[in-house]
Order: sequence, then structure tokens, then C-alpha cells
Amino acid sequence: MPLVKICGLTRPDDAAHAEQSGAAFVGVILAGGPRLLSTEQARQVLGPPRPGVRRVAVFGDQPAHEVVTVARALALDVIQLHGDRTPEEAAYIGSVSGRDVWPVLRIAGTELPPNTEALAAVHRTLVLDAHVVGELGGTGVTLDWDGLTEQIRLLRERVPGLTLVLAGGLRPENVGDAIRLLSPVVVDVSSGVENAPGVKDPVRVQLFVQAVRDAAEKSR
Repeated sequence: MPLVKICGLTRPDDAAHAEQSGAAFVGVILAGGPRLLSTEQARQVLGPPRPGVRRVAVFGDQPAHEVVTVARALALDVIQLHGDRTPEEAAYIGSVSGRDVWPVLRIAGTELPPNTEALAAVHRTLVLDAHVVGELGGTGVTLDWDGLTEQIRLLRERVPGLTLVLAGGLRPENVGDAIRLLSPVVVDVSSGVENAPGVKDPVRVQLFVQAVRDAAEKSR
């Protein structure tokens, strides 16, 4: 079964509910936009390190040293890197911070950018998200999963053991199709389970987790 990440959390109660509902990852945004938190707010939402759930913060174009400093201050489990990061930057941040690093590849259409393989090879993990001008994520825009199927298959051949994290417009109603077409290891949802930006709908969170479970059961 793919693991679930509930991202764009802004309230501790929503994070606790996501964890109780079966999310393996809870995430906050430090990259801008309507779900932006301060470091202290992120600390309150994520809570302390604990078994059973991994805590993720999404960074934008902050300098690498700032990313590392904040990751240490929050005792993060995972650093998710939006923005135009090079493979070298992703490698440096992972090495210095000692955290898992998830570089984000924003895609428009069905062509993967030229640096895809190099970026994926650094940490054997890659987040796919929709490219929307002026936005780093949480837009609700869906990727063309069907059109990307062959390119993702080839990428997996070139980067064995790749952990594919799928974001971009996922919601309870469509996550099953996304799983069937691209077989991600992690599905990453934000706006698809919200009543308003940063305000999660507990029913939709539960529906999303259940839809992932149902899709996994059908694939057996």
C-alpha cells in the first residue's frame, strides 16, 4: 500500500487527526503561499519526533544553510525541496543535515525535465508535482498520469530503487487512478482534503486514506 502524506497542515489538531487516520507523513509549508508557517508555528503543528509518523517541512528557495538550520531546529525527519534546486544542492543539504531529502520536480505536460535522472539519483527519491507559474505547490492542479506512465517506467529503470512521491491535484476521488497508473510509493495530498487553504476536512482525510487502501487492495 502506498504511504500517505498529508501536507499543508496549519493546525495541531489537523496533524493529530491525520496521524490517527493512518497518514505516515505529516507536512508543513515553509516555502510561501496561503499555508505558510513560521518555524515556531511549524514546531507546534508537527509536534515532537515520535514513532509511527514522519515529520516533513517543505522549503522553497531558502539558502541551503538556512534549510539545514531549520531542519535541525525542528528535528525534521524529511526535508522536501521545492524551487529550482540542483542535484548538487540536494546532495549537500542531505549530507550536512543528516535528514532524508525529497527533491521536487514540477512538471508541465508529459515531458520530464533534462535534470530529472540526476536529481532522482541523489537520494533515490523524487516528488512529482504540477508546474504552475508563480506557485510552488498546493494548487490542486493534476498531472497527466497516463501521459507520464512510460517516462516514469524508464526513469525507474535508470534509477533502480527510486522512491516516487506523487503530488499534484490528488483527492479521494482520483487517487486510485493515480496509484494504478504510476504506482507511487507515497501519495502527497494538501488541497484535495481541505475546506479552505490549510484547514483540513477530517472526513476527506479519512476518505483519502481509505481510497488509497482500496486501490492497494485492487492491485493485489
